[in-house]
Amino acid sequence: MSTPLTDHAAADGPATTGPLVVTEDDGLAEHLLRLCAAAGTEPQLIRGAPPTRGLWESTPLVLVGDDQAERCAGLPRRTGVLLLGLDLDDPGIWVRAVQLGAEHVLFLPDAEAWLLDRIADATEGIGTSALTVAVLGGRGGAGASTLACALAVTAARTGRRTILVDGDPLGGGLDILLGGETAGGLRWPDLAGSRGRVSGAELAKALPVLKRLTSLSCLSWDRGDTLAVPPEAMRSVLAAARRRGGLVVVDVPRRLDPAAGQALEQSDLALLVVPAELRAVAAADRVAASVRMRLHDVRAVVRPLRPFGLPAHRIAQGLRLHLAGELEPEPGLAADAEQGVPPGIRTEGPLARFCETFLDEVLPPVPAVGGGVY
Repeated sequence: MSTPLTDHAAADGPATTGPLVVTEDDGLAEHLLRLCAAAGTEPQLIRGAPPTRGLWESTPLVLVGDDQAERCAGLPRRTGVLLLGLDLDDPGIWVRAVQLGAEHVLFLPDAEAWLLDRIADATEGIGTSALTVAVLGGRGGAGASTLACALAVTAARTGRRTILVDGDPLGGGLDILLGGETAGGLRWPDLAGSRGRVSGAELAKALPVLKRLTSLSCLSWDRGDTLAVPPEAMRSVLAAARRRGGLVVVDVPRRLDPAAGQALEQSDLALLVVPAELRAVAAADRVAASVRMRLHDVRAVVRPLRPFGLPAHRIAQGLRLHLAGELEPEPGLAADAEQGVPPGIRTEGPLARFCETFLDEVLPPVPAVGGGVY
């Protein structure tokens, strides 16, 4: 079989987003070719001599066959070097890995799925992963979906790349709350069969985009009968969304099905929305206990009930959670929802103020990426 791998004897040249492959083993080279093709990239292949220092240092990912480990051991130490073993029974490979400065020793086909992810990461030019925030209600009707939408809208309105994921099949659809139910693009039923690697760039292109905010993509449900997605699909989709950088917000149901559990495990932190009333706090305590089994950083967002209601700091203390803040009632929010005006789109009001303060706390400043304002 002929190989379209770019073959360099040892020449310098501009780095590509594809990996650098250093091996003279034809079988290993062909295997790596197939993995690179699956990730949508074409590697550079070095045969006969070690790569030049410039090529070695500039390529995002280097895959070294064990047959070339000793030749490459004198090159500068760097991150992103993986050593591909050829003989499972050869203990000397671990010594050669240390001499090479390899991050991992891999054997194919066992490590194929993991290696495919690393190749695809290099291809997409992955930088810092997106901060992923899960939002849940302490009881039904607490306002978690509204807060999830408002966080995503606020992030997009301030120029951050944002993906909003609707993880609640019985929530009615976040696309409706955003006023984008007629927008074209994929919904969960289209992605329910996703397994393995999903391209972050392709995912963002395929999702509906809110006309008012071009940097906000939303994955929600259609009006069909699909009531769940497999946890594998949730994992694949969220992993792709995280690779895009910026912010990912996930609206998670209180009753944690396997997909919701997977969403929490991929999140960096969770916000639990709790109305300041006794029954809501009692219900939220059970939700918080369930969430803490999957995610360490869980914070309370208290909706005060004035002039009555429990103090916010006492609620957070009773739930054993850090207090993220209080979310005061916002006049006109229900009317906006009926008219398709997204929560958080108005820059004045307690909802926008809470979201801006929270995002400034948890996200670093980023250059604006565009996105129109309603």
